Amino acid sequence: MGAEESTAEWASLVEGLASERGLRYEAVGGLNPRGGPAALCPGGSNRLTGELAEGFWGASCDAEEREEGGLFSKQVLPAAVLAKAHMPDLASVVPLFNVESLEQRPEDLFDRYANRRRVEFESIEFNRRFLTTVPSDHDPVALRELFAPSFLEWVVGIDDEIDFGITEGQLYFMWRLRERTRAEYESALGNCAQLFRRLRSEMEEHGLHTYPAGPWHAGLEGFPSSG
Repeated sequence: MGAEESTAEWASLVEGLASERGLRYEAVGGLNPRGGPAALCPGGSNRLTGELAEGFWGASCDAEEREEGGLFSKQVLPAAVLAKAHMPDLASVVPLFNVESLEQRPEDLFDRYANRRRVEFESIEFNRRFLTTVPSDHDPVALRELFAPSFLEWVVGIDDEIDFGITEGQLYFMWRLRERTRAEYESALGNCAQLFRRLRSEMEEHGLHTYPAGPWHAGLEGFPSSG
């Protein structure tokens, strides 16, 4: 299969998923209208917006794009899928954190986050597979309390290379593609949905305010005044 065919087939696959799930599909994600909620994944290729999986509202797009193909047929294709959701309630508790896989790039990550504080958990396997960081001036206690043992066990059980965290009030989840198939994309969205639900559940157990799941998480509406 040539790179040009792969690009067209991938776009068709994503658009077909959007049609089946009632999602908004955009070849290139734009910005929301002036005065509206901030768009997720602006500028992202093959952006989907809406209820990406049951109970999970957000947006997803191609990520870690790279050139593939021969000398005269190079095309840009994704190596990962990025999903995001607005979560201001979680961001008010843990304003900024990153959990990134150490499986293929430990040296790069340690260099990149040399000026950040590493957070370690009770799970030895979690600490071995992931580098978790917060800004150097942040107290990591809230994050340790949020990540219950059952949550850490679930993350370790994911057999794909993933990253996730909170930045600019948004939850992000990166799923690196093993193959560009419908099933692989669905796995990415399904696991991100589980992450979204589990974090909300942990917040509820700690008595922290959470909004009901809805289109506001995808930037399609403003958040309700009360949850």
